[in-house]
Amino acid sequence: MDSNKKYWKGLEELNKTPEFVELNKNEFAEPIPIEDVLTSGGLLGKTPRRDFLKALGFGVSAVTLAACQPVPVHKALPYLIKPEEVTPGIPNYYTSTYEGQAILVKTREGRPIKIEGNPNDIIGKGGVSAQAQASVLDLYDVNRIKNPLKDGGDYGWSQLDEFVKAELTAIKAGGKKIRIIASTVHSPSTKAVIADFVAQYPTAKLINYDAVSYTGIIQANQNSFGKAVLPHYNFDKADVIVSFGADFLGTWISPEEFTRQYVSNRNNKSLQAKKMSRHIQFETGMSITGSNSDVRIPIKPSEEGIALIALYNAISGATLPGTKKLNNVVADKAIAIVAKELLNAKGKALVVAGSNDVATQVLVNAINSLLGSYGTTIDLDNPSLQYAGNDAEFVEFVSDMKRGDVDAVFFLNANPAYDYYNSKDIAAGLKKVRLRVSFAPTTDETSSLCNVVAPNHYYLEAWGDDNALEGYYTIVQPAINPVYDTRQAEHSLLVWSASTYKDYYSYVRNNWDKNLLAKGGLSGQSGWETLLQTGFVKVADKPAGSYTFSRDLNAVAQTILDHSSQLAEGNKVELQVFQSPAMRDGKRANNPWLQELPDPVSKVTWDNFIAMSPSDMKKLNYQDGDVVKIDANGYTVSLSVLSQPGQAQGTISVAVGYGRTVVGPVGINVGKNAFPFFSLRNGTFQTSAPAVLTATGENSELAQTQTHHSIEGRNSIIKEATFTEYIKNPSVATGKEEDHKDYNENNLFWQKHDRPTYDWVMAIDLNACTGCGACVVACSAENNVPVVGKDEVRRRREMHWIRIDRYYSFNDKGDGGVTREHEIAKLEDLDHVKVVYQPMLCQHCEHAPCETVCPVLATVHSSEGLNHMAYNRCVGTRYCANNCPYKVRRFNWFNYWNDSRFDNYLNNEHTQLVLNPDVVTRFRGVMEKCSMCIQRIQAGKLKAKIEKRPLKDGDIKMACQQTCSANAIVFGNANDPESEVSKALKSDRTYYVLEELNVQPGVGYQTKIRNISELEA
Repeated sequence: MDSNKKYWKGLEELNKTPEFVELNKNEFAEPIPIEDVLTSGGLLGKTPRRDFLKALGFGVSAVTLAACQPVPVHKALPYLIKPEEVTPGIPNYYTSTYEGQAILVKTREGRPIKIEGNPNDIIGKGGVSAQAQASVLDLYDVNRIKNPLKDGGDYGWSQLDEFVKAELTAIKAGGKKIRIIASTVHSPSTKAVIADFVAQYPTAKLINYDAVSYTGIIQANQNSFGKAVLPHYNFDKADVIVSFGADFLGTWISPEEFTRQYVSNRNNKSLQAKKMSRHIQFETGMSITGSNSDVRIPIKPSEEGIALIALYNAISGATLPGTKKLNNVVADKAIAIVAKELLNAKGKALVVAGSNDVATQVLVNAINSLLGSYGTTIDLDNPSLQYAGNDAEFVEFVSDMKRGDVDAVFFLNANPAYDYYNSKDIAAGLKKVRLRVSFAPTTDETSSLCNVVAPNHYYLEAWGDDNALEGYYTIVQPAINPVYDTRQAEHSLLVWSASTYKDYYSYVRNNWDKNLLAKGGLSGQSGWETLLQTGFVKVADKPAGSYTFSRDLNAVAQTILDHSSQLAEGNKVELQVFQSPAMRDGKRANNPWLQELPDPVSKVTWDNFIAMSPSDMKKLNYQDGDVVKIDANGYTVSLSVLSQPGQAQGTISVAVGYGRTVVGPVGINVGKNAFPFFSLRNGTFQTSAPAVLTATGENSELAQTQTHHSIEGRNSIIKEATFTEYIKNPSVATGKEEDHKDYNENNLFWQKHDRPTYDWVMAIDLNACTGCGACVVACSAENNVPVVGKDEVRRRREMHWIRIDRYYSFNDKGDGGVTREHEIAKLEDLDHVKVVYQPMLCQHCEHAPCETVCPVLATVHSSEGLNHMAYNRCVGTRYCANNCPYKVRRFNWFNYWNDSRFDNYLNNEHTQLVLNPDVVTRFRGVMEKCSMCIQRIQAGKLKAKIEKRPLKDGDIKMACQQTCSANAIVFGNANDPESEVSKALKSDRTYYVLEELNVQPGVGYQTKIRNISELEA
């Protein structure tokens, strides 16, 4: 490892701010609030009996009634297990689909409690996103619409049907337009239902509308090759990847699939084969993808198009008109080197861009054509169907409404009154529409403007199907009967179009029998049952063809240059709007698990903010938390500013998905809405704009989790090396080639205990972990980890059992990379920081320091190598947390599950029914931490015992391990030399965090390897 590397968690630690130094001098980060405990709902306060009653009252009764009515066996079959009825204590698994990805739904006593990836899924191969993991919680959201509404009042379904049909008949006779506005529909059966509806009402039309649009790519492929498709990208087939602002590991198109592909060329298996892909990222704000790249080059949005033109010129040898040099010296130098590397990898190269500008994507197509990428790393013949939004069609619809040409509109999984850049036009246009119907399952900004709300089933209550990739068809089946008096949107459309089908299930079944089962070689009842058990059918891919770009690029280049000039307007800063991996487009803003999931890079929770480079912060004399007003595109909003290393100078970044005004109590008015910063240019929505900043003089502290502890200058926590160094010596970063002293010799404090049967350990590959945070939400769902809210996070009281530590680093030109006394890092260093993500959980140390200081033996070591917690023994001294070098123990400051102060999170009515009954909820005054999913270990051993066989490697998977698309986490028995974890821990890259303390952790990490060459030098 480079001895000049300096690692730090945040700028407070790097610069040793007085507040940070003071907080880290104390034994505990915050004193026990005795007064608050004794009063204000504490020991002397009133018992929150209301919460107990409501948890056992209406909430439980509603869901229990739904859960106690098993789904008819002829309609839905549990995955693998086919019980006659629900068996208490035994989970059932149902296949279903989440946004095109095959999943498994775990139910207990009829209650869905956990989402898992389907191990045979084509997209994630068993891994799912944080959003998918959190989606189970929304089933129990008490803010869901409980019955049909008309003009804001309760209405019966039969009355509603009569009203809508009468209105549609009148509108049909009048000849005005009927529009269905939907987030991209890729369900074959839903498309068929809509087609039947259009046949009944000829003036009707489906318009696909996506809050975050990919129209630019689709239209560019139409212009370039005559195919209006979203390509299927193959990152696993690329030796060199160059991305211009595409966060393909975080939010771009299909991040779970791309993560799996990307990591396959960078994980332990690939490195052992002496193979590693190369990844260069040009971007404005620090994204997950940029932070994982080998080389990251900050550029302004106005420089992106110019850089692409320069790259095309360097690859093709041509000179497009208007070509000019970048003002960014680093980026200008990098382009020539990148072009050379791409040409050397011809046929195995891939260039992607996150822009929604058609001209920019046409130029990217031209570059990929020169590199021979079509047919290898890019597939146009087996495209992605995940996004098909048409920006121009939606803008035309808005104009039609304002002219009074639309008499009926139906909104399906779309909320343009919130996420359309000019929402005022939506509100104004809807006033002129006679029939306004929303299928929203919860009240949102658009449904509040509609005169009819026909609440849709939640996807866990619904039948359906999906087709997210060409040739890949998945099934949606209910895991519980409807909790409320809702009805599937497709069923409503069938009723209103006078269909002969009595329900949507019959329609789906008929569609599969006629059109889809045969694609998977299935037929009849047995084929249907097989489908319900496997969850999908896959048709063989068509041969991927190569495509040659032949279009003239002169006009394209001029369009790009014009756009760049508009962005670089005067002395204004350049604003870039982006999606955060947790909140995405804001549809799940009322989900507390997602609100409390730290942003992977900034580690901010419960808010969006202005990300600004440290250089600009210093120039403008801003401090973290200062509230700054942004004025762009005629829209003004005020947000807290945050100094973000890696942010391009002269730019700011703001996340969308926040600022909801009509939503449940969790998400309402959390952050500010950034969608109005979008603009329409050349027929597509653009996410960058020139902006003016104005200080307000206020300061609002952001709730960050990252700098709650200091690493105290211990650079041994992270170990990394270059790929070149690794090839020469696989042990270069771990030091295994050196003759280290055996820390076990003459140990006076701990005795060695034999573990003849099981020795549970874990391996985590830092080269595979992307920092997405899906494991954090999976752990919370599996282990009943409470949500504490923004104020408690500010007080350093977050409860996550696993966290993803983000470390910045640069080559310290100070005194050997250990300290920089009285010197603040050079600001240009902060523009080019490296990032490493490290999942940190209880290390289950053999010589656990927590065990030696607990006065009541509440934390003890098991005979299988795990560190156990006996909650009933714990008296809350917190000595264990103080003595833990990894800072992974959490203290319950409140009874989070039964305290009215936390009603907005998980303590309301039947939301508690999502709790895993195999894991006890903890109470105030006790410590908790990662148990290594002991309930899963015991369940695996019991299953093997019942089946009268030995426990096999892979029978037991941790919640964090199971959800990881990158397969970065491996768990197993160290006593089995053939287990995956044993082989991983034998790698030359394996090291143990703070090994010098001799606590002998049970979690081994594998070093971070970067494929750095001439470009980095």
